[in-house]
Amino acid sequence: MALIPDNTRPLDGPQPALATPPGATDCHIHLYLPGYEAQPGGPQIPELATVEHYRRVQERLDLERVVVTQPNAYQLDNSALLESLKILGSSVARGVAVVSPDTPVQKLEEWHAAGVRGARIMNLPGGAVTTEQMHTVERLIRPFGWHLMVQFNGVQLDDYLDGLHQIESDYIIDHIGKFMPPVPADDRRVDEILRLLDRGNAWFKICAGYEASVTGGPHYEDIGAIAKRVIAHAPERIIWGSNWPHVGVPREQYPDDAEQLDVLLPWASEPVRQKILAENPARLYGF
Repeated sequence: MALIPDNTRPLDGPQPALATPPGATDCHIHLYLPGYEAQPGGPQIPELATVEHYRRVQERLDLERVVVTQPNAYQLDNSALLESLKILGSSVARGVAVVSPDTPVQKLEEWHAAGVRGARIMNLPGGAVTTEQMHTVERLIRPFGWHLMVQFNGVQLDDYLDGLHQIESDYIIDHIGKFMPPVPADDRRVDEILRLLDRGNAWFKICAGYEASVTGGPHYEDIGAIAKRVIAHAPERIIWGSNWPHVGVPREQYPDDAEQLDVLLPWASEPVRQKILAENPARLYGF
């Protein structure tokens, strides 16, 4: 495994058209550091993606804060995540770890001090902890005020609704609901997401539309229709993430990072973008 060759990944490029507000936050990236190996049960690490690499993307997009999400490749080993948070610094970075039902409270205390504020739940291939363990994990993290980050195929939302309604803590519906394939914006499952948001503890992340879209970029009209409806319904519950470094798709399909930010231009008004990029993440993550 080698460092990312700068000439094959768009770390640099044209500035985005969207001018970010002060405190703009990327609420979903992954980092792959040297010396930390993939764990059994997860995907292999195709290439390193370091803090130094990401800082170039961060500067290009004019983002001040970041939330690092534990990659599936590391499964239950959060060591690289904790090292990343140490390098980035607690004033500008938070983390979402993988918490198992038997994680000791002492570990959670240490991770909280390091900047962890959430636990990842994933019902897609490679996920380390699924919705089967979700409520046990929630009981562990609740005293710390953390949230759950929950990812599943939104087409199968009916399978998860009861469990989502039982969550007492804050939680994020990840990746624009990740409808694979995309559904119309007026689909009853989108209706259900709006009802979940209305309960007051659910959040919705605008992130990685390219992973589910059939129409493709730069506008992602199919996923964008869902995003626009949810944003219009609950702008105070929306956050955004780049999903850098995009290793969930083949290298030749890596999207441009400025494009991932600019999707917000047609999807949300300027005052709403202020909420999505700065005010909402500051409230959720305690910046």
